[in-house]
Amino acid sequence: MDTLLQQAEKDVDTKLTKVRWTLGISGALSVAFGVAILIWPSISLYALVLLFGAFAFARGLVEVAVGISGSVKDGRGWLVASGVAGIAVGALVFFWTDMSALALLYVIGAYAIVLGIISVGGAFWLPILDAGSRALLVVTGFVSILFGIVMFAKPGDGAVVLLALIAAYALIIGVSELVVAIGGKRLVERDVRRALEPPRPKVEPQASH
Repeated sequence: MDTLLQQAEKDVDTKLTKVRWTLGISGALSVAFGVAILIWPSISLYALVLLFGAFAFARGLVEVAVGISGSVKDGRGWLVASGVAGIAVGALVFFWTDMSALALLYVIGAYAIVLGIISVGGAFWLPILDAGSRALLVVTGFVSILFGIVMFAKPGDGAVVLLALIAAYALIIGVSELVVAIGGKRLVERDVRRALEPPRPKVEPQASH
């Protein structure tokens, strides 16, 4: 039984490892982006443009690369959609490095809204989610959408406030994705083990005398 269990866990885990790693890498990139803003509060507009472009482009490349690989089937649409959005935004930013602060905020807001919608969809498409992880990803998606709306509605609230909002958003997204990615491995092992456990014998109720 142990050998069968180990083989089953290995087979299932192999199919989902790339999806979990993609979420983990994307989350780590988001956390790194948020931390960079926090430790560099006097960042120039040009540097912020390049930093955000690199962040979005790197996320997009990772997600598209995994999404189009032959070993990933479940959740492929989520990965490719999210990745294409990141690559498109990153390319736009790199080709428009002299954009104004207002334009950058609108680009970040649009990316956040798209990413939020995709995250909500991914909560139901990805095959590695339990109820708690799915709820976390849905909430994260709505937070992303709300953040994007704030970027459009309140673009003139001051550089410090907006940088803090961007950093907080990146950290929330990143930590949430890391939690889902790490939790996915435990979920796979638990479900496989439960499926291979021998059924417990039913206890017949004793007749009363």
